[in-house]
Amino acid sequence: MESAPAIFAGTVFALFGAGLLLWTGVRVAHRAPVAQGVSPVASATLAALAGSAALLLAAWCFTRL
Repeated sequence: MESAPAIFAGTVFALFGAGLLLWTGVRVAHRAPVAQGVSPVASATLAALAGSAALLLAAWCFTRL
């Protein structure tokens, strides 16, 4: 019963991180802006770092089971 929060949090982080990386990749591939009014390189880099951080948090949550 104590592992349920870790499973839930890990799943949420994994879905968010994967979704953000996929969305960022599609936007960059189509040369569309990732964020309006921001440098394309900076916004894509920041989004990729946030997605990667979320996946790392998911992995950490799953190691706590």
